[in-house]
Amino acid sequence: MTIIASLLRDAQLPQSPTAQLDAELLLAAALGKTRSYLRTWPERIVGSEAAAAFASFLARRRAGEPVAYILGQQGFWSLDLEVAPHTLIPRPETELLVETALQLLPAQTARVLDLGTGSGAIALALARERAGWQVTAVDRVPQAVALAERNRQRLALNNVRVRASHWFGALAGERFELIASNPPYIATEDPHLAAGDVRFEPASALVSGPDGLDDIRQIIAQAPQYLTPGGWLLLEHGYDQAVRVRELFAQRGFEQVQSHRDLGGHERISLGRLPC
Repeated sequence: MTIIASLLRDAQLPQSPTAQLDAELLLAAALGKTRSYLRTWPERIVGSEAAAAFASFLARRRAGEPVAYILGQQGFWSLDLEVAPHTLIPRPETELLVETALQLLPAQTARVLDLGTGSGAIALALARERAGWQVTAVDRVPQAVALAERNRQRLALNNVRVRASHWFGALAGERFELIASNPPYIATEDPHLAAGDVRFEPASALVSGPDGLDDIRQIIAQAPQYLTPGGWLLLEHGYDQAVRVRELFAQRGFEQVQSHRDLGGHERISLGRLPC
């Protein structure tokens, strides 16, 4: 007979920086229980079916597959989101983009656009916090559009519409008070692409040209056509790209250009305002 405590003790995930947390999440999923259950009942016997499921999960994690993809879900902001390998895994750093957007506009009404929505994380978090906002979420990948729509429906957020569009391609004539995006921003030859969880994430959502800024350049260049006067553009970027991104904002005529630091102290997002 195998008990919860021994399964966790023998999990062996040496390559994971969060080995204990990973093992707890995977065993809880195999049991259909919460992590608190594992700690409350460490001597409970685990049935053969659940033990086999846990062993399968561990094998996938040892191969490097992210826990979020194994479980098909990831927490972001106050939401539990379905995730899948054709979208990025929402990360805590991106919550800074949500937090900043909420501070920029009044709580009553606004038209907001999330470019490259993936699982819908940014759009759905903003819509959850601001019931009066009308949020448009777009992505060029059909599977991502379907996934974001499933998350929207499950969360019953009726102030969000999910559409297929490659950046602004399907939004002719529309204007927004705020545009937010977590676009691809990793350079083509960046060695980080061969390590960790990103090996399993879609390259199209990660890589953007020799310096990682191709998509950011395109978004900044085109955004003024889709912003109302005085509207804001917010972009997540790499930890070492803030200076160049601010230069791109300024060259395109944006005002109040600034960058904000994440909890790790890195300049993680930059923003600017279209002149009134």
